[in-house]
Amino acid sequence: MKDWYKTSLGKFKMAGIVEGFSYIFLLFIAMPLKYAASMPMAVTYTGWMHGILFMLYLLALIQVTMDLKWGFKKVALAFLAALIPFGTFIFNRSLHNSTVTTS
Repeated sequence: MKDWYKTSLGKFKMAGIVEGFSYIFLLFIAMPLKYAASMPMAVTYTGWMHGILFMLYLLALIQVTMDLKWGFKKVALAFLAALIPFGTFIFNRSLHNSTVTTS
């Protein structure tokens, strides 16, 4: 599919990937640096970036929900996926494997 990133679904998937990486970086790199190496600024900057990316993920979720008329269950799963490490990657994979874009 040409220019997949221009669709609301493509933007949502991209937001999920970026948000997922920022969450993993925050949990597994910045947090250990804060507590093991006494570097609290690692969490400060990474936390801000992750917060902004999380909000962009939610905006993309709203957009894709309106465009594709996703049901409550799929929207709830997408939201919960952002709260679990590696969750957005798993959710994106399920979207990729699914042939139906509405539920």
